[in-house]
Amino acid sequence: MKKNKKISIVNLVICCLFTFNQLLAQNNEHLIADSVTNDRINTLEKNVNYQKSGDDHILIVGLATFGFVNSRSKNSLNGNTTNIKSNSIGDPDHFEFSPMLLWRHGNKFLMEFEPSFSDNGLGVNWADASYFIIPNLTIKAGYFGLPYGTYSKRLAAGWINKLATDPMGVADFPTTDYGVELSGGLPLGSMKINYDVALSNGLQLMPDGSLISGNLQDNNRNKTVTARFGWLPLSTSSLELGASTMFGKVGTTGNSDENVKGNMYAYDLNYINTFNPFLINIKSQYNIMDISQASFISPIDSISQYSFSNHSTAGFVQFSIRPTGIKSLHDIELAARYTNYKTPINSTWGSNQQTVTVGLNYWLSWRAVAKVSYEIYKGNSTSSIPLNSFTGISNTNTFYIQFAIQL
Repeated sequence: MKKNKKISIVNLVICCLFTFNQLLAQNNEHLIADSVTNDRINTLEKNVNYQKSGDDHILIVGLATFGFVNSRSKNSLNGNTTNIKSNSIGDPDHFEFSPMLLWRHGNKFLMEFEPSFSDNGLGVNWADASYFIIPNLTIKAGYFGLPYGTYSKRLAAGWINKLATDPMGVADFPTTDYGVELSGGLPLGSMKINYDVALSNGLQLMPDGSLISGNLQDNNRNKTVTARFGWLPLSTSSLELGASTMFGKVGTTGNSDENVKGNMYAYDLNYINTFNPFLINIKSQYNIMDISQASFISPIDSISQYSFSNHSTAGFVQFSIRPTGIKSLHDIELAARYTNYKTPINSTWGSNQQTVTVGLNYWLSWRAVAKVSYEIYKGNSTSSIPLNSFTGISNTNTFYIQFAIQL
């Protein structure tokens, strides 16, 4: 009995040692496994910290517009008529290739840079940086589109524009400038308002009384203020009414025109709504520009001077309809626009110009469109006859085939 008892104790000790060894081996395996897992977790944490949401992100997008243009022009001057026919695959006003770089740093900073290849040259549409202060307030600095009206800043891109051409006067001026800008929007009950205010170098008066913008070097110590305020009175936000102003000196310091000022105003309307099965889109803008009195050197006699009332107006009304509720036709859109542009009478570039443009669009996607447009243009020169600037009456009919895409 004692011998068997000793054997049982030995067996128990052996079992305990074996069990302990097994547990130790399993623990070592767990330690090894935990070490590998920890290494992997540490690596993932480093990657997450390096590329976590809210840090640097770069996005490249862009737009392209190209097509075919065929035109017939007739000019009548002093009883003589000149006829010109032309066609081109692309032209300086309707060809553009613009990649756009967007760089976001955190949730607060955004940098935009858009170069553009057009008319056999490379330019820059805008280059600026934005800081999102609070949800309804953003500050921007650099080279950007001025908040004057809505067409140049919101509607000019080829894939947004409903027609192959831009409205004269409205699209050309003003465009971009160097400065700083504050923008945002606020709810107002069921309504909404938005604002956009910029301080920039401003416009510069040229020797013939016309204006240019977008100069890095200011020609005077005065800065130009540009502001637009928008009001969306309907709870659906289908209607927006806007008013803009721009004012500042345009003359050059040290010149006789250094105190010449410019005062400009613009009014715009944007209405989009569905009346089943049709989507209706109406847009319009009207610009008024007044430059204070100035004298200019005559182009035919460098000793003499001349002056004129430097007053210009430009406006357009555009209508489009798309049967989005009809499956077989929902990619088709009809569009029409009337434009009027008047430049100063008795200047060297005075004119009264009108266009009627109609078009048919086929939407390949929400950001790619093929267009066929036809435009009738009539221009009546109001330039100074004594300065040999009068150019008579011009009539031009132009046919466009165009493709535009945003990438």
